[in-house]
Amino acid sequence: MIRLHAQFIIIVFAVGMHDASAQPIRLSPADSIARKRAADSIRSKTSEDYQDMLKQLGITELRPGANGNNAKDPHAANYDESKANPFPQLPDPLILTNGKKITTSKQWFTKRRPQIVEFFDREIYGRQPNDIPLVKWQVDEVIVDTIQGIPVTTSYITGKVEHPTNPNRKVQIKLSLTIPIGAVERIPVVMELSFPMPPGFKSPPPPPNVPRSPGWQEQVLSRGWAVAQLIPVSIQADNGAGLTEGIIGLLNDGNHRKPDDWGALRAWAWGTSRAVDFFESLPQLDAKKVAIEGHSRYGKAALVAMAYDARIAIAFVSSSGEGGAKLHRRNFGELVENLAASGEYHWMAGNFIKYAGPLQWSDLPVDSHELIALCAPRPVFISVGEKGDSWVDAKGNFLSAVYATPVYELLGKKGIPSAEFPKVETGFFEGELSFRQHSGGHTPLPNWPYFLQMANKYFSNK
Repeated sequence: MIRLHAQFIIIVFAVGMHDASAQPIRLSPADSIARKRAADSIRSKTSEDYQDMLKQLGITELRPGANGNNAKDPHAANYDESKANPFPQLPDPLILTNGKKITTSKQWFTKRRPQIVEFFDREIYGRQPNDIPLVKWQVDEVIVDTIQGIPVTTSYITGKVEHPTNPNRKVQIKLSLTIPIGAVERIPVVMELSFPMPPGFKSPPPPPNVPRSPGWQEQVLSRGWAVAQLIPVSIQADNGAGLTEGIIGLLNDGNHRKPDDWGALRAWAWGTSRAVDFFESLPQLDAKKVAIEGHSRYGKAALVAMAYDARIAIAFVSSSGEGGAKLHRRNFGELVENLAASGEYHWMAGNFIKYAGPLQWSDLPVDSHELIALCAPRPVFISVGEKGDSWVDAKGNFLSAVYATPVYELLGKKGIPSAEFPKVETGFFEGELSFRQHSGGHTPLPNWPYFLQMANKYFSNK
């Protein structure tokens, strides 16, 4: 391994996975006490912020979320398809608010799409401020190494955002970029939203006599493409306590949010776009061939980023569930009420909480199929698992792609060709909207080869 200074970096939007078999980290008594105090502080500040938002909304009572851990709970999560659709009527993405149907691509981009974006801004993910300071990128370190026999350079960079009048308030975005040594210029880049690894984390050695499957990074690099990893929590903390800090708190001067202010998902998507800005400055990368991948909560963020930034070429949305590709009007697994509770409300706009209290899911002006429709005509791969992934509602993710298909067809592209839910380990890959449920659990790994085959089809033709 060689360390050196560098003048460029490649970034991948990566989604990390927690390895249940990883070696445990032993904490000293002092570290344990410090962690408990930090957790208590986060809970206290989250409760304060959550109560402030409920007060702004005038909400005194909310419906409980689904319990996915206890089938005997009165509010146990539903996994019975016959009970999954209490509100079968969905908003039509091709019908304007005045009731008129659009019939041309021009009408979609100039009339209907802006209406849908406004609803998502106001009621679902929140509004991104217009006066965000510029991100200043700095390469901290470059390492020459090999990944499974592939010589690479990995750059570690920081994107600094400072408050315009208070230099003590700042955000430092953490990115890494890996490219194969000897790669031709203008190569595609695959970005994954990544979970940061805790100090002392060590991956376990592979079991003896078990064939090793190549990791996603190796699969990308072997194609001669670049890999990038973005750490979303370096942009915005993944809890309600952090809403007065991070990029949201920086723009709010540390104050509580207003009901239509942006949440963490929109903030993470903003960070994705700033990574794309950076890619555009690098002669080694083809910024028109940027792919993003996200899993679970970061699958939600990847889909939001794709919907709001037309520069992103293709997305791999893995097990995103409620708040991502899953239809809100589905009583299956995680519900609107779960996202509106104190553990997850920070992902969304404050206004979203209304739909778990005074309003119903059916009162939402848009649903998740219209989030996918905002990505049109660009390709999106919806991925889910089977065993251990029921919480994210595989069929609800699939139906969103089905109901987004008319928009893709209006724009001259192919969507999902059938509304019949495909068998596990099969899927639809004929059009710009693709879907596959693998037999594994809550992980994107089995579907990486299928996504990269899909991406290659579009990257090789440009």
